[in-house]
Amino acid sequence: MSLDPIVQGRFTELMRWAVDGYFEIQGIRFDASLGPFSHAIRLRGYFLRDTEEAYEAISRRLEGEGWLVFFREEGKEPVIYAARGAWPETRPNWLLFAALLLVTLASVFAVHGYTPEGLQWRQGVSFALPLLLILLFHEFGHFLVSRRNHMATSPPYFIPMPLSIFGTLGAVIVMRKPARNRKQLFQMAVAGPLAGLVLAIPLLFYGLFLSQVATLPPPPYLLEGNSLFYLAAKWLVFGRILPSGGMDVMLHNMAFAAWVGLFITGLNLIPAGQLDGGHISYTLFGPKAKWVSWAMLAFFVVLSTQYAGWLLWTLLIFFLGRVYAVPMDDLTPLPRPYKMLGYGMLLLLILLFVPVPITVIR
Repeated sequence: MSLDPIVQGRFTELMRWAVDGYFEIQGIRFDASLGPFSHAIRLRGYFLRDTEEAYEAISRRLEGEGWLVFFREEGKEPVIYAARGAWPETRPNWLLFAALLLVTLASVFAVHGYTPEGLQWRQGVSFALPLLLILLFHEFGHFLVSRRNHMATSPPYFIPMPLSIFGTLGAVIVMRKPARNRKQLFQMAVAGPLAGLVLAIPLLFYGLFLSQVATLPPPPYLLEGNSLFYLAAKWLVFGRILPSGGMDVMLHNMAFAAWVGLFITGLNLIPAGQLDGGHISYTLFGPKAKWVSWAMLAFFVVLSTQYAGWLLWTLLIFFLGRVYAVPMDDLTPLPRPYKMLGYGMLLLLILLFVPVPITVIR
């Protein structure tokens, strides 16, 4: 940006004061841009202290003067961006949350509640209630952790899908501003899947105990797919690999709701873009996470030859899966315990992923 020499001098002194003791400036640019900020100041140099400590101090100094601070790595060297402005203040839209929750509840209820024999309240409730509770646990895991970390996020907005066999596409939470650092982004990302699993796993086993093993019916019928975890759960409950020998579990609605909850959790753990797995992948690998996204794209291209439904996910990853939520401090790495949990979440994806979710047996 073109600045009056006097203003430029004032900004230079402000930046030197802000980074004093934490960063040695070797070059300043006043015509830089970063993301939504077309006018920013870029500082090149090297850090004198730990980047996490430096970010807290520098951002505290400059935020008081009306500036936002970003740490980045460019050309294998650290840089600091400072931009005038503030993130917009937004209030959670709880009315929209409640409306979408009720519509989604009705949509999920309709999947099993309306049958050729008429309205079946018990069947509808036994599917809709556990599935919505699993999704609520998942989304409020994200929401509560983000609020604890003072991250501006929306309430969970549920997505009804009345014409599908699930009745919903899950829910989304909108991030109003970037996370402060990778640790905050990681905490928010893992909180959802872990909170959902706290409810989904016991509901799955309880639902399986309510289910029976029987001979598969004559076609046509739908057969839910196996993840490694679901296959192991059926083996633990029934003592055999199912389906096999013309036999399978006739799922109680609660077990099927838990299966759907685990399936959606697995989808969210895919390491691409704005999904939970994408956030986890970025906090682990930084900008190199884009190569993971490309690998996922190739994986789903191959997988879509076996199950056409993955074509949609292939398109979503291609258009949206390469855009990551980059924290304001993108230099401070995750602590080792967080990294170990992050790799554990990628292992969880392998256990929960269902290669062929639904098979139509004709």
